Amino acid sequence: MTGMVASTGRTEPLRPRGQLRSGFPYWLGSFRAMLRYDWGRLRPWAAMIVVIQTAMGAGMVLMYGFFYPSISPERALYIATGAPTLALIPLGFVVVPTGVMQDKLQGTFDYVWSLPTRRSAQMLSTFTLYTLMALPGTVLALLIASWRYGVHFSLSPVLLPAVLLCALMSVTVGYALALAIKNPLVTNVIVNALIFVVLLFSPIVYPASQLPGWLYDVHRVLPFESMATVIRAGLTTGLATDVGVSFLVLGAWAVAGCAAAAWVVGRRA
Repeated sequence: MTGMVASTGRTEPLRPRGQLRSGFPYWLGSFRAMLRYDWGRLRPWAAMIVVIQTAMGAGMVLMYGFFYPSISPERALYIATGAPTLALIPLGFVVVPTGVMQDKLQGTFDYVWSLPTRRSAQMLSTFTLYTLMALPGTVLALLIASWRYGVHFSLSPVLLPAVLLCALMSVTVGYALALAIKNPLVTNVIVNALIFVVLLFSPIVYPASQLPGWLYDVHRVLPFESMATVIRAGLTTGLATDVGVSFLVLGAWAVAGCAAAAWVVGRRA
């Protein structure tokens, strides 16, 4: 539903043909139509988004390595396994809100909302596309970090659901944030401030125990440490703790993001 360009040149209606505007078949047709529409708008920018993701994740990981005079194997593993989280955060909390902000400024946002498709299908299309687009940049950032620090991972089945949940959470929260704030300029200020605070003060590439007590307690509630924890649990053995709690925190934030977006959508209906 969000995008980086105003239109795709498509003129045909998005309403599924031969279907009544009710029931699951119509909803499914709406979802498919919105997937085609959203992908048509995002496709020219997909490669650039992956490059930005990879640069943010791998670049931040490489930069953190310069902070230490020497890097022990455990510290290298902490830094390398933080790369996927550092790649996912900009996509959900920067690219998605920026796309909504551009749509509002260009008038595309109101046009999309006027289409004869289910609002929930429009939202799910956005969540699905951006969640899937998060994966290539995340994997590339992880591979670059592994090459730079020479670490070897112990992959577990936890990794895939962890990455998908982290991507979905960041997209839903970023999308809900952009919907809830009416002024696009305010959205831009909040997004830039948020990414600055998160990348500098979140325990993603170092243990949370190194933080002051009050900041450690704050991050037990915020989703950023939990993102790093669940992904780290899928890449290593014995390095991540309280993994179950972190999954619950991320699930709660994802549900909150979906609920906030649905509430805004309901008010506009």
